[in-house]
Amino acid sequence: MSEKHSRFSWDAIRRLLIGKPIATSRAHSERLSPFLGLPVFASDALSSVAYATEAILGILVLAGALALHEQIYITLGICILIAIIGISYNQTIHAYPSGGGSYIVASDNLGEKCGLIAGAALLIDYVLTVSVSIAAGIGALVSAFPVLNEHLVSLSLISIFFIAFLNLRGVRESGVVFAIPVYSFVIGIIGLIIIGLFRSHGAPVHQHVVSDALGKEVDVSALYLLLRAFAAGCTALTGVEAVSNGVPAFKHPESDNASKTLKWMVIFLGIMFIGIGLLARTIPHLSLFTSNSHHYKSLISQIAAYYLGGDHSVGFYFVQFTTALILVLAANTSFADFPRLASLLARDGFLPRTFARQGDRLVFHNGIILLALFSGFLIFIFHGQLDLLLPLYAIGVFTAFTLSQAGMVIHWRRVKGAGWKRSAVINGVGSVLSGIVLLVILITKFVEGAWIVAVLMVAIYAMFCAIKMRYRRISEELTENIDAPMTTSGHKVILLVPRVHRGILYALDYALLIKGDVEAVHVTIDDRSLPGLRRNWQKHGRGVPLNILASPYRSLIDPLLEYIDELHKEDNHLVITVIVPEAVGTKMIQKVLQENVGLQLKIALSTRRRVVVTNVRYFIT
Repeated sequence: MSEKHSRFSWDAIRRLLIGKPIATSRAHSERLSPFLGLPVFASDALSSVAYATEAILGILVLAGALALHEQIYITLGICILIAIIGISYNQTIHAYPSGGGSYIVASDNLGEKCGLIAGAALLIDYVLTVSVSIAAGIGALVSAFPVLNEHLVSLSLISIFFIAFLNLRGVRESGVVFAIPVYSFVIGIIGLIIIGLFRSHGAPVHQHVVSDALGKEVDVSALYLLLRAFAAGCTALTGVEAVSNGVPAFKHPESDNASKTLKWMVIFLGIMFIGIGLLARTIPHLSLFTSNSHHYKSLISQIAAYYLGGDHSVGFYFVQFTTALILVLAANTSFADFPRLASLLARDGFLPRTFARQGDRLVFHNGIILLALFSGFLIFIFHGQLDLLLPLYAIGVFTAFTLSQAGMVIHWRRVKGAGWKRSAVINGVGSVLSGIVLLVILITKFVEGAWIVAVLMVAIYAMFCAIKMRYRRISEELTENIDAPMTTSGHKVILLVPRVHRGILYALDYALLIKGDVEAVHVTIDDRSLPGLRRNWQKHGRGVPLNILASPYRSLIDPLLEYIDELHKEDNHLVITVIVPEAVGTKMIQKVLQENVGLQLKIALSTRRRVVVTNVRYFIT
């Protein structure tokens, strides 16, 4: 059986799972239209309406039930912020058609340091986006089926694996898969808003509020609580930048299609966020328990149950199912942008270069896998509880917002052109507002966990600098004295001979082709085999001398390493080639039974200078 056939089973399974390779020439055909771009890049922002209003109410209830009426004003303020940030990023899309993420914009206009801060902030935000979205999605599922409450973590981890799997198959396929649930969610929520407003006539009612926070009112000013509630609701803006960061993923004309996607995202987000905020005031019995409570029911589930005929109606299950689905799929925004950002950082030398390489499905598969691992780790550590994850959220994204929009102001001042002052003012307003929101979030959420994100940003920034410095040193070392010839005093070829057979003699023939002093070396563990080995080598060894190395501690590798070190002590300019005959089995049972000493030797010799390890393979059928 040939080597090609031995790999058939693994390749067949791999192709079945992630699909056939996509040629580079087909990259343009894999790009997205606005219709498919919205599910891929806007699902994070759109899905935030499922928990942002609930997060606002969860803070306001600390001041007592009477403070809940302030929620609608906070919601309106956040909607205005969404519009301003959306307009700002629409300008970024046209200014940076090759992808206008915060890292690129900040690096180009504010310098490398600001770019790296933006990059670190976004990487953290993308990981948190996956964790929060998945936790909220499973929370929506538990609201409809409380029996699943004990399986929060396992369901969340399965969901992350599923999203990662879809993205490994390619961008276009993930867009097709996500289109139905995303548009179903939008239709379901807008339908719920229309029905709810019609039945309530928009009139607030007296609410009876039940919460595990009541009776635990905090002794702080009303302004501070309003700021905390505002900061909690700003999670609705996470994901707004995603479209500008993924402009190259759209069909031609890229900027126009990305701009259309961003506009529709802002419109849908604003309508749904205001609508849910209005309906939240009209429910007579409002439950605001934390997500780890057995009494927990999401705000969306309560509104749907009240206006769509109870918690066993078709409408209720439709809203809950599509909400859970879009929240799980909202993680796809990060799976689209995290690998792309990681590839840009790797291209510039701030991350390992393996992240810059696209896989055979035209996706950055290493970034996808890393994101899945990190977000799964967060879900495991925080037990899949949304309340524990939300305080960490939005800090990274508003850091990126602020730096990106400030960078755009510098961009317009530098390039100028028609209408540049108006554009600079728009981005300037966006930058100032983002900066104020960031400050509010840091102050109000610092004790709750914001300090963790701040520490991580500093650590990631330091890691970027360390990697860049390491690559720079390697480059300098490899270019220093580039024309200087290698100083050698000779070449010795060592052929490892465990025993004498056809495969070993095949490797011996190769060794004799190499210019140098050829020597066979046998590491002996059992002296009883030596007479037979010597006879066979004298008969078939082509006159090459055989050196026997004793191994008192039964190691096959240590005596060889000691022998090579002795040779280099005698002559440190000697180049040594170690030839390792390696049996290659074409059947699974053969691979299981064989001991891969060749790999162990390569690892052991990898730190020795002037030593080359060559594997000469022979096949076993």
